[in-house]
Amino acid sequence: MTKEQFIALGLTEEHAKKAAEASQEELKTYIPKHRFDEVNEENKNLKNTVKENSTQLETLKKSAGDNAELQKQIQALQDDNKKKDDDYQTQLKDLKITNAIKLAIAGKVHDEDLAAGLFDKSKLILSDDGKVTGLDEQLKTLGETKKFLFKEDTTTNTETKPGFKVGNGGAGNGGGATIDAQLASIFGNDSK
Repeated sequence: MTKEQFIALGLTEEHAKKAAEASQEELKTYIPKHRFDEVNEENKNLKNTVKENSTQLETLKKSAGDNAELQKQIQALQDDNKKKDDDYQTQLKDLKITNAIKLAIAGKVHDEDLAAGLFDKSKLILSDDGKVTGLDEQLKTLGETKKFLFKEDTTTNTETKPGFKVGNGGAGNGGGATIDAQLASIFGNDSK
C-alpha cells in the first residue's frame, strides 16, 4: 500500500510513511499472480508430457519385435509429440497475452473479463522478452470507443459538481446552514 492509502485509513503521516516503506519491502519478494499462473500451467503440462512419454515408451518396448512396425510407431510418436509441443506453445502464448491484457486493464475497468474479451489477440505480438506489442493501441482505442467500460479517474477530477452533499454543513456559511438556507442562497430569497 502507498503512504496516501495508509493516511486514508487514519494513520498519522509518520506511521503511514513507515507502513508504506514496510509494505514496499515486503512486496520485493512478491511474485505477481499472472507469473505464478504461467509457471504453474507450464509445470502441469510438463508433468503430463512426462507421463505420456513414459506410457509411449512402454508401448514401444512391447512392440519391439518388428523393426518396420517399430519405425512407424516411433515416427508417429515423434509427430504426436511435436504437435503436442506446438499446441502447448500456443496455449502458453495465449495465456501470457491474456495475463498482459488483464494486467494492463486492472483497476481501470468495471468488468475486467468483459473488457479483456474485446481485445483482438491476433493483432497482439508477444516478443521474446515477454512484452506485448499493440496492447497500448488497442487499450486506447477501446477507451475511446467503449468509455462506459472504464472507471472514471477520480484522482484528476477535482472540480466540484453542483448539488447538495449530505453532511456538508453548508461550507462557507459558518458550517451551520440548513438545507432551507442553502436553497435560499442558491435560488434567491423568494421562498415566500
